[in-house]
Formats: sequence, C-alpha cells, structure tokens
Amino acid sequence: MADEFDFISAADKPALLAFSTPEWLETAQAALQELGYKVHTAATHSDFLIRFTQIRYQVVIVEETFAANSIEENTTLHALQNMQMNQRRHSTVILIGTSFQTFTPMQAFQQSVSSVINPSEIFLLKQLIEKSAGDNNFFLQSFREAQANLYAEAKH
Repeated sequence: MADEFDFISAADKPALLAFSTPEWLETAQAALQELGYKVHTAATHSDFLIRFTQIRYQVVIVEETFAANSIEENTTLHALQNMQMNQRRHSTVILIGTSFQTFTPMQAFQQSVSSVINPSEIFLLKQLIEKSAGDNNFFLQSFREAQANLYAEAKH
C-alpha cells in the first residue's frame, strides 16, 4: 500500500475509507482531500482494524458491502458497531449504501454510526461529510468539555 508508512502529525486530519466500489472510493478520496483530510484506505477487514486501532481517525467512511456481499456479512461494520464507545468516539463514522436514506437519524442510530448516505447523493459527498462531522462534533462538544474538566480536577 502506498500509504503504509504514512506519518500522521498533530496538524493532520486523518480519514479512513473502506470501500469495495472503486467509483465511490475515488469520490470519497477526492471529497476528503478537498476538505483537507489525509486519506488512508483499507483493502480488507483486517487492514481496516489494524489502521483504525493505530490512528485516531477523525472521519471513517464505510460502504455497507465493504468486503462482503451484504450488510450482514460486513465484518468491518460489525466490528465498529461492537467496539466500546471510547474506542470510536473520536471518529465521525459514515455508512454509505443503497439501503439507506441520506441523513436519516434512526437508520444511523440502528447501525451505530454518525450518519448514513445513499449513493444516489454521492455527488454531494463533500458537503455531506462536512455536515456529518460538524453535527458529530457539536453533539460531543459537551461531553468533551466535561471530560476535560474531570481530568483537570483530578490533577489538582
């Protein structure tokens, strides 16, 4: 892989992609790069898990049939869904697939992701990533502030 030895600095905004559809992968890479993200791609489920556990990715986008024939067979998605929240809280997780209606909160909740996107709207992916990441950061802002206050109080 070209980005196997890619170093991430504190100023970088890392993103991880897990796609089986090459056209969608290219669209997602281009959108994230335009938004200033440093993009990594996973070729397999094990590659995804290795990458995800080594770097705190800000955005993760998974295709519903990544390395699978159906969403039920998507072991990457199942791994994300079963992770403890502290392992994935730092990431805005976006799930793309034909069985979803873009930005339907109940579908995102059911899949334990930040948002879902239907590929019919992939031409708007840059804006949809911005909105999803912004919404996720806004949602978690109070939690992060409370956590920082707890750590600050614990030091005193």
